[in-house]
Amino acid sequence: MEAAARNLTGATEHYEAIVLGAGITGLVSASVLLAQGCRRILVADTYNHVGGNHIDWSTGDYTFDAGSFIFQDDSPLLRHFPELLPRYMVIFPDWGRLNPQGVVTSYPISVKDDILGAGPMGWIRIFSSVLYARLFQRKIRNAKEFARYWIGGYLLHRSGLESYMKRFYGVPPDEIDIQLAQKRMLWISEHASVANLVRRLLPPRRQQKGPTNQQLIRPKQGFSHLYKAATERLEQGGATFLLGATFQTLERNEKTFFLHVNDRTISSDRVISTIPVNHVGAMCGFKSEQLSSVTLLSLFFSFSGQRGFTQSILYNFSHQGAWKRLTMHSDFYGHANGRDYFAVEVIAADVDFSAELGEQNFRNHVQAAGLFDGDLKLEGSMLLENAYPIYSKQSGARAAETIRALEHFGIESFGRQGGFDYQPTARVSTIEAETALSR
Repeated sequence: MEAAARNLTGATEHYEAIVLGAGITGLVSASVLLAQGCRRILVADTYNHVGGNHIDWSTGDYTFDAGSFIFQDDSPLLRHFPELLPRYMVIFPDWGRLNPQGVVTSYPISVKDDILGAGPMGWIRIFSSVLYARLFQRKIRNAKEFARYWIGGYLLHRSGLESYMKRFYGVPPDEIDIQLAQKRMLWISEHASVANLVRRLLPPRRQQKGPTNQQLIRPKQGFSHLYKAATERLEQGGATFLLGATFQTLERNEKTFFLHVNDRTISSDRVISTIPVNHVGAMCGFKSEQLSSVTLLSLFFSFSGQRGFTQSILYNFSHQGAWKRLTMHSDFYGHANGRDYFAVEVIAADVDFSAELGEQNFRNHVQAAGLFDGDLKLEGSMLLENAYPIYSKQSGARAAETIRALEHFGIESFGRQGGFDYQPTARVSTIEAETALSR
């Protein structure tokens, strides 16, 4: 893998470091670099906003997220940008899930509905399937086998976890890379194992409660208002932002990188990449196997009538319906025009990338499940490419190969996009960026 040979002259500007991507990982990277002594940094992104995939969409008095984003007041992100804290809104969310039996119950699993509700014959099937998995299905090659080992095949299906895994990761569970399961699905062994569920049936032991963190969301004005504070802090330290950029090529000679962007050539001593691995590899002229990512379809609804659930965030663990999660924004921000409003997430490929098909699929399913009884109106929709990686078999190994090639070229690539690494929270992204840049 070698970069194409070009004339590496004519740079119009020079920076000590270029950070590709202005999402959480990019912002934290710029903050760390400034703390390490860099005084001239360029943060460049193809988006015309700061925050990466933290995107909101508004119409009238409604404000929606393309996803569901919750932060905490003890997040390490606030060490870098303490100005964010007063801009957040404090919330008290509760999470639920629609299970295959049509019951809205606890997330991610319910002793009452998933185990006790199975009845005596179901209990036998649950425990015998766990025993069988532990004795005869010990070879774990993918995410389905990982989950089956811990909770057994019967509970995996009865709880709806198997259906949700496909709905979330974009491929059937038996095609999900085992590396992801080992790294990002340990909650199954920690919270959903039968031993843990049995312990939850016992009376709780008296114990002293430790400190708890507060749950936060973006201000109603949107993410731009939130991340403006981070942008201003970085600019004061010596960072420059180039948004809405068109990346062309990225080359280097023995000591210097040359980024061709927006018909300009910018030189730098160092490049940090937090954008998709494939994209930066193509900029460098590398030939690598394509890595797939989820295109997320967000549907934005308003509603007047009777809800069939009380939770603020509801996951679809049933065996029907393409949608995977809905977030009731009006539970946090209040009603608008006298109506509830919420966002629904769907993997776009499951509805042929069509908002119309996604809407109809959702309407049919929630009507049958009794989740919304009243006037349900689609206010808008959004397609978001590269929402998160698809961990099909061997994708982790292919991504690692490309990242090693980038490192050999001199580029430090990490983060959700830059490391082809599903990072569920800003906390995780912050810690991993700090760790990568402290090596």
